[in-house]
Amino acid sequence: MHTWAVQEAKARFSEFLETCLAEGPQMVTKRGTETAVLIPVEMWLRLQTNARPSLKQLLLADEGRSDVIVPKRGKARRRALPEDMG
Repeated sequence: MHTWAVQEAKARFSEFLETCLAEGPQMVTKRGTETAVLIPVEMWLRLQTNARPSLKQLLLADEGRSDVIVPKRGKARRRALPEDMG
C-alpha cells in the first residue's frame, strides 16, 4: 500500500485515485500520522456487506442477539389485584 501525505494526495488527486483503482487501497497521512485510506468502491461495498449480517442471518444465528437477562419462569411474584384482596 502506497502512503501519500495529504498535501500530495490533494495536489495529485487524479494520480492518487488512478493508483487506488489500479493497485488497491492507498494510505493518507496527516502530519506523519496515518489518517485515512482510499479504497475502490467494490472493496467498500464488500466490506459493508460483510460488516452487517442480514435479518435472515440474525434470526438463524445460534448465539443470542442481546445481553438481556431473562428471569426463569415461575420465580416472579405477582402483585395482588384489588378484587383478590377483599
